[in-house]
Amino acid sequence: MSLSETIVKEKDTRPPLAIGHVRLYVSNLPEASEFFVRIGLRLITQSEQIAVLELRGGTHLVLRTTPEAITSGTKAPFDLMVDDVFATRDSFREWGLTVSEIEPGRIHSSFILTGPDGYLLTLTSSHTGGREV
Repeated sequence: MSLSETIVKEKDTRPPLAIGHVRLYVSNLPEASEFFVRIGLRLITQSEQIAVLELRGGTHLVLRTTPEAITSGTKAPFDLMVDDVFATRDSFREWGLTVSEIEPGRIHSSFILTGPDGYLLTLTSSHTGGREV
């Protein structure tokens, strides 16, 4: 019996695997950590060299300091998904954050949020169709 079949037998329809950690290098750890908490991540731990923040589903964003220069406009190596992309963008704009217009897509609508170190963070509409993730 596969892991998926075992989970379905237990009436848990979530996929059996998830991404555990995603890493982002930043120049100013406290500033970056504060930014991600402000937009909705949960702070788990923070030290001088590392911060761990939690997203829905338990994935952790691991922020690490780097002495290397980060080029403003660098696309973040991940995207973030929200239930209501329009309300989220409006809230971020009201908070004074830099956001793009919403671009409709075949599967997702999305916008770009400028984050710490000038990273470009893509925020997309949910595609879970109401399924628990």
